[in-house]
Amino acid sequence: MNDNKVIIGTRGSALARWQAEHVASRLRAAHPGLEVELSIVVTEGDRFQAGPLIERGGKGVWVKEIEEGLLAGTFDLAVHSLKDVPAGLAPGLALVAIPPRADARDAFISRDGRGWQALARGARVGTSSLRRVSQLKLLRPDLAVEVLRGNVDTRLRKVADGVVDAAVLACAGLDRLGLGDRITARFEIEEMLPAIGQGALALEARDGDARVARLVAPLADAATAAAVAAERALLAGLGAGCQTPLGGHATIAGERLLLRGLVARPDASVVLRESLEGPVSEAASVGARLAEKLLAAGAAAILAETA
Repeated sequence: MNDNKVIIGTRGSALARWQAEHVASRLRAAHPGLEVELSIVVTEGDRFQAGPLIERGGKGVWVKEIEEGLLAGTFDLAVHSLKDVPAGLAPGLALVAIPPRADARDAFISRDGRGWQALARGARVGTSSLRRVSQLKLLRPDLAVEVLRGNVDTRLRKVADGVVDAAVLACAGLDRLGLGDRITARFEIEEMLPAIGQGALALEARDGDARVARLVAPLADAATAAAVAAERALLAGLGAGCQTPLGGHATIAGERLLLRGLVARPDASVVLRESLEGPVSEAASVGARLAEKLLAAGAAAILAETA
């Protein structure tokens, strides 16, 4: 093993490569002389770009092959969009750093520049997320929501070409790719609760790899780590898969953390929203308790229906 070299495993999409290069540049800046290179991995999610994500096995389709490479020693570090990482990691792996978060909100992009409130009745809006589907139906029941898969460029092209009239994507990905000017409007958190971990990156390595943990330590952001710890504890406590519309987002003010959570039926006939506040130092506990609150409010029945 070359102690002065780090190999980063990443998907090959433009956004994934940007994220990996961003981490690589920060590692080089923190450790002058460190050699960092990328190893591109094709995941199941990359190979199957048609149809709902749940047909391919949920969030794990974006990370499984990368985690296998980590465990095999093919590379030392993985860079993920945290929202793509399941609540349970593969045995032998750990999240070793969470860098500062980008804009966690969802972006609305329309072909003619109209906001979501001004779209014509029956307008077609594309998204691959059940979380976004249910919240769009709640905001505008008259819209026709369609499945829209593919990378960021593909989705933007489908809007431009009239395949759909508008689309909903993550603000963070568009901003990172220099495409923020394509955003018609940014949903407020109260309008569309983001996905758990949205806007945050996750650095994953082999559990117990002290060398890699030491190298990535300067990249970590304590506030972001606490916020996503609460969100991921909510996800774990609900035990929800990709078949259930689910959102969660934590904000921090001083030493206090506010966590919002949402569980819905896909058709938006029931949308449950709850929130809970607590000390930042007890972030994971706040998430676990909010999960219990949502389950008691009716989320257990929704989860049973969509399991």
